[in-house]
Amino acid sequence: MRILVIGGAGMVGRKLIERLAKEGRLGGTPITALTAHDVVAPARIEAPFPIETRVSDISVPGEAEALIADRPDIIFHLAAIVSGEAEADFEKGYRINLDGTRYLFDAVRAVEGYVPRLVFTSSLAVFGAPYPETPIEDDFFLTPLTSYGTQKAMGELLLADYSRRGFFDGIGIRLPTICVRPGKPNKAASGFFSGIIREPLAGQEAILPVSEDVVHWHASPRAAVGFLIHAATLDTAPLGARRSLSMPGTAASVGEQIEALRKVAGDKVVARIRREPDPVVAKIVNGWPRTFNPERSTALGFKAESSFEEIIRIHIADELGGKIVD
Repeated sequence: MRILVIGGAGMVGRKLIERLAKEGRLGGTPITALTAHDVVAPARIEAPFPIETRVSDISVPGEAEALIADRPDIIFHLAAIVSGEAEADFEKGYRINLDGTRYLFDAVRAVEGYVPRLVFTSSLAVFGAPYPETPIEDDFFLTPLTSYGTQKAMGELLLADYSRRGFFDGIGIRLPTICVRPGKPNKAASGFFSGIIREPLAGQEAILPVSEDVVHWHASPRAAVGFLIHAATLDTAPLGARRSLSMPGTAASVGEQIEALRKVAGDKVVARIRREPDPVVAKIVNGWPRTFNPERSTALGFKAESSFEEIIRIHIADELGGKIVD
């Protein structure tokens, strides 16, 4: 089995490759080779199979064809310009998130007899207000209120059509906000959801740009990797023409996040959060849905955490060696 991870230098991509390297197989089949691709060099990871790293821009014509030249059996398409950056740089967002995705899909389509499994990471930002009082279902209409959400919605439509035509076997997974993200903050508008947990646990101040009544849908990095692996191996026949799924997660308000942090780490850690309203971030976040009914994905075996406290404890275990900075 040959695997291609596009976006392999990102946090989720790196963790996916680490898990594949640790297990040495996917869905019971031994992995024989893996290519990790990104615009910067992915980290070197030891594995029982060869890992090739490639550095290029997928939105440059010809790059996608080079990436699939060895006919990978599984393609994980994780690369994207994140929400805040896609809103700030309109041209860049469409070039990477839309043009890069279509170049990849067309490169696969052009190879006769080649039908890989293609896992596309989408986003809950494909949905837009007004929302019902009840949790959002998978068939809720797509009316994104950001350029990023629009680009991901376009990717979902392409994925469904190319799968319908038999060019590849595609599945789109709408990721919750992945929290707590390790490492440095990125340019995602949702970054503060991780920041108000990650920085205080590391002994640093965190900025909270929105009100505490903001509710959002979360899953851990560990769960995100599980989503990807499950998407790569499940039977896609039950999906029919509806190729994209909202992933399971846990809904929590910012206030509930803070109280979960207080329960796990205490008042001293919570005191490191500083309120600094940002109307630009608040406007973006207020256009996102808050709670979901992931009935389709859970029926297909996707799993996530059941509480935000559990998400915090996973971060402490996986990223901090079980220790909190007092």
